[in-house]
Amino acid sequence: MSGPASFRTGDSGPVLTAAGHTAPVFLAAEDMTGTERLLRVVDALAEAFADLSAGRTSSPPRTVVPHASGGELLTATSVWERHGVGSVKITTLTPDNPGRGLPLIHGVVAVTELATGRVTALLDGAELTAVRTGAVAALATRLCAPEDAADLAVLGAGVQARALVRAVSAVRPVRTVRVFSRTPERTERFAQWVRDTSGGTLRVTVCDTVKQAVTDAAVICTTTSTAAREPLVEAGWVSPGAHLNVIGGTHEDALEVDPALLAHALVVVEERQAARAEAGEVRAALAGGLIGPEALCELGELAGGTAVVDGRTSVFRGVGLAIEDTAAAAALCAGTAP
Repeated sequence: MSGPASFRTGDSGPVLTAAGHTAPVFLAAEDMTGTERLLRVVDALAEAFADLSAGRTSSPPRTVVPHASGGELLTATSVWERHGVGSVKITTLTPDNPGRGLPLIHGVVAVTELATGRVTALLDGAELTAVRTGAVAALATRLCAPEDAADLAVLGAGVQARALVRAVSAVRPVRTVRVFSRTPERTERFAQWVRDTSGGTLRVTVCDTVKQAVTDAAVICTTTSTAAREPLVEAGWVSPGAHLNVIGGTHEDALEVDPALLAHALVVVEERQAARAEAGEVRAALAGGLIGPEALCELGELAGGTAVVDGRTSVFRGVGLAIEDTAAAAALCAGTAP
């Protein structure tokens, strides 16, 4: 992409308001599906992270407002100057929703054209979050995992687990998927979804334990939204040279993987400051003296070629940044007439 991103207007063409202005286009979940779109987002994120690490753009912290019902209201905003776009995302996180049969996350993303200030597009916030979370993990996998990585382990069976299966499969020749989740019925539904969406090309195994799922896996993805301070994945269970995508728990001290794993691994983060504030495994490893701040490698450094992968086990620990929403939204909306 080059220059200000352009945004599509839907099959029916531009919609004019009574005042004669072009109304924002709405992208629903189905407008964000498909491997081609996903890879376009991955490429945009590589560029955005390189800009972030080089100081050519920034990603302001999110605003998180807890409320009495146990959920959170979150807002995130950023601009990507190189492409002349900005975004504002409003999302809600409601932990009790899965028990109600409702999604954990609801939200909307507004995309703006910086030159004119126009709001050019509105996107389903929950789906964009899933797409860009998967795409960030896909970028980390593309940069860090062995090119022939074929065995994928997934912990969790929700929306993010599905996003990561799609994403990792788009950048590596995945042939087998092992899954563990604490809810058997949900796990079986997830396993069947993998079989159905892959057309039977992926061999899926439902595992009884976390250890069974991750042992000998080339790529491991954790998507559990745990609140626990006891890790789910022990360091000794992970094969040397494996790559992990750790999406993270529900607060800054929650742990999905053993912080001891980071001591001898390539530790990859989106942004050092954000990881030190929000990534439980990174915080625990730093506090325990297992790693120093200099051990953290930013995705943008790998994408920009200022850092290299050295064959060690690699752990990508994501926290989610506002610039990811902006870059992903720009990539999904770009390529058609405004």
